[in-house]
Amino acid sequence: MSGSRRNTLDSLSAFFLIIEIIYFIFLEMLSRSLLEGQLKASLNHFPITALVGPRQCGKTTLARLLDVVPGNYFDLEDPLDEARLGNPREVLGALRGVVVLDEFQRMPHLFPVLRVLADREKSPARFLILGSASPELSGMASESLAGRIQFLEMGGFTCGETGTSDRDVLWWRGGFPGSYLAPTDEVSVQWRRAFVRTFLERDLPAMGIRVASGLLRRFWVMVAHYHGQIWNSSGIAASLDISHTTARSYLDALTSALVICQLQPWLPNLKKRMVRSPKIYFRDSGLLHTLLQADSLEALQSNPRYGASWEGFVLEQLRAQLQLESEEMYFWATHGGAEMDLVVRRGGKLYGFEFKTTEKPAVTHSMTIAQKDLGLEKVFLVYPGRHSFFLRDGMETLGYPDIPNFQLP
Repeated sequence: MSGSRRNTLDSLSAFFLIIEIIYFIFLEMLSRSLLEGQLKASLNHFPITALVGPRQCGKTTLARLLDVVPGNYFDLEDPLDEARLGNPREVLGALRGVVVLDEFQRMPHLFPVLRVLADREKSPARFLILGSASPELSGMASESLAGRIQFLEMGGFTCGETGTSDRDVLWWRGGFPGSYLAPTDEVSVQWRRAFVRTFLERDLPAMGIRVASGLLRRFWVMVAHYHGQIWNSSGIAASLDISHTTARSYLDALTSALVICQLQPWLPNLKKRMVRSPKIYFRDSGLLHTLLQADSLEALQSNPRYGASWEGFVLEQLRAQLQLESEEMYFWATHGGAEMDLVVRRGGKLYGFEFKTTEKPAVTHSMTIAQKDLGLEKVFLVYPGRHSFFLRDGMETLGYPDIPNFQLP
């Protein structure tokens, strides 16, 4: 890495540190109690818990709420802590209580050591590993620690944590603490631009994803324009002069890094011709707006992807509120034009969700067809308005302020 590039990344690291200090100042005003409860429950039931998510989403801050003994905390990006683990079996084996290994993706060779320590009778320690999700991390954990580890996924703030009164702030800035809590909109924009750069130049290579940052940035911008649409590997590949399999591998890399969601199609046994490719969404609306160059709320409102942005935003709010797993989430679309933005499969039942930016929600033709063809238990039309109300049998609206208390019937 050249000296100028290293200095730039170091400057960005200092910028992130300042924002993290602001995060700590405001932390007491916000609650991540649901995620904190899940983390504590996992530590009680599993010898090893992996808390994974993109860098800067708040993993370290959440871990520090556990009141970990200072000697039990290891930051694997810190040379001193790395040196402390020169003999990991002896050092970790002597510890009691919760042991945190931050930035674990830097030392995946510790997995076999953790397996041995987790199998001790009446193990005196519980291990919490924090890291950026990657295929390598997940694959090695599944192979080495099967039955001993639980994965928890963490993203940015949700409306259940921030409240719903500042809907447009959370929507436009996104949920990353550094962006959402920035003192001004200008600082929020700067934070997200810095995040994109460090993610492409430092985080992805650290996860073993070796792609030229310039090419991957162009790819990421193109994916932003596919947000809320059906994926077309061949179209993007032709624009970037790469193969469609390479384009697909790039998309899978961003999905593994938890910045992109691939919503798979629901394929019932119907005679209608179904769309079979995934639908693409950015997990964080703020990053989407940065790559779309929507650097203000007004710019977003005039952007052609405005409606699609709302779709992705409320999709993530519902994912968090209902604690949806990937295998519970689908979309449905026919080549005839009928579609359902989100189909949730849970408890042997199917539920449909339509996402609209309208202030006057009404039953759509697609909702009627999907309810009949899929046998949906209920259909919800999620919109920005304040009130939830009955539409007709099996159909209701869900106003944005009611999302934090929403549960499937």
